Amino acid sequence: MRFPRSAGVLAHPTSFPGRYGIGDLGGAAYHFIDFLVKGRQSLWQILPLGPTGYGDSPYQSFSAFAGNPLLISPDKLVQDGYLPSTALEEVPPFPKDKVDYGWVIDFKRKLLLRTFEQFQVYGLGTQREDFEHFCAEQASWLDDFAMFMALKNYHVEQKGGVWNTWPLDIARRQPQAITWWKQNLADEIRMHKFLQYLFFKQWLELKSYANERGIRIVGDIPIFVAFDSADVWANSDLFYLNEDGSPAVVAGVPPDYFSETGQRWGNPLYRWHEMSQDNYSWWTARLKMSFTQVDVVRIDHFRGFDAYWEIPASEPTAVIGKWIKGPGQAFFETMEQNLDELPLIAEDLGLITPEVIALRDRFHFPGMKILQFAFGGERNSLFLPHNFSSNCVVYTGTHDNETTVGWFANASEDERRHVLSYMNASGGEHIAWDLIRLAYASVADTAVATLQDLMNLDNEARMNYPGRPSGNWQWRHTAGMLSDDLANALRELTELYGRVVG
Repeated sequence: MRFPRSAGVLAHPTSFPGRYGIGDLGGAAYHFIDFLVKGRQSLWQILPLGPTGYGDSPYQSFSAFAGNPLLISPDKLVQDGYLPSTALEEVPPFPKDKVDYGWVIDFKRKLLLRTFEQFQVYGLGTQREDFEHFCAEQASWLDDFAMFMALKNYHVEQKGGVWNTWPLDIARRQPQAITWWKQNLADEIRMHKFLQYLFFKQWLELKSYANERGIRIVGDIPIFVAFDSADVWANSDLFYLNEDGSPAVVAGVPPDYFSETGQRWGNPLYRWHEMSQDNYSWWTARLKMSFTQVDVVRIDHFRGFDAYWEIPASEPTAVIGKWIKGPGQAFFETMEQNLDELPLIAEDLGLITPEVIALRDRFHFPGMKILQFAFGGERNSLFLPHNFSSNCVVYTGTHDNETTVGWFANASEDERRHVLSYMNASGGEHIAWDLIRLAYASVADTAVATLQDLMNLDNEARMNYPGRPSGNWQWRHTAGMLSDDLANALRELTELYGRVVG
């Protein structure tokens, strides 16, 4: 579907300031929405909201449906009567400009456990009714997720956290084992359900606040799910797995100009034919949940719906593999029938074929344009604004890129001359805002800048280094950086280039 001419900012909630070591869904998130309103923005783009696993990556989640409990705001727990104010009197001296995940996880886990214990003993009748209603309404995914997390925590202590290392009967979800573990882990299962209840309560309140002020939220889902997830454990028949439960084949991309060995992501691959037999019900449920959480969804690695790179799980790299045809047009036709409207953005970066373009355009999904990719040597790149079609989303950069300041500092002399000549700019001292202006002035229906670029920050503020196993997803801005001057400058550009909605 087509989007109105508009503008927005990419910022994940973990990047917000606050006392508790990680950005959350409390006051700073509401302040950010107020900032967007002052800047006359109409979009807030985020990363996936799921509970993070290995490497703290939002793209490797324990569930495609659940929310991340680390985002639950302690302040709102006190405001809503789930915790006494005294519970927040002693908070560790967390770093203000980054997330120290190990420290944060330990603190939040203890605080959330205390919240659950308080609820069990002192929870009000209305709170309990609301919680039980949530559990019943979301049972189709919540029961499996809560049990998965309880089992995982139990078996981590037994040196076997990944689900296919659990005892065979529960790894294969035999009914007697499910019944036994459900009884023996009842309290922890209920706790994980309660944390999801708190997350969705806080998130949907924040989303309502944004929507009421004309801000739509753009979410993000990876096409594939993590192997160590409730999704694969509870739906193993939908994935290519070996007898021991391990992946038989995994996802990735083949070698290219940037990598001699390609990228081996390791996600299990879908049995698309089996999924089609029940009208793609799992995907329907996944997208329905996504559109509950957000207003628009960016699908990461969209090209995998046309064809995906299948790698034998025994291979250490992505060199050996083959292209396998994806579900293609039939999938999206089914999604349109099941869900009516599909406000999707297609992440169409990388090796894109005419077939991928045809699939994207058949459903009028906007693709992505990254301005940092426009000046890499080719003088007529499709990422240059004069080559845009209007049905696209243009970004200065994304969470996987350098900040624009960092990118320009590390660019070759030829790249610098090209970008400055293209923009008729005399120097690079305002390069981040020069690229933001270029994006906003373009014919693209939608323009999005990262918060780091708005703040003119260098690579110290970079969110992710693809391929680096740790030390990512840590950046936070500090209180006071979302100034009125910054909002006014953003408003000026938005009004100047006709991106005000409504």
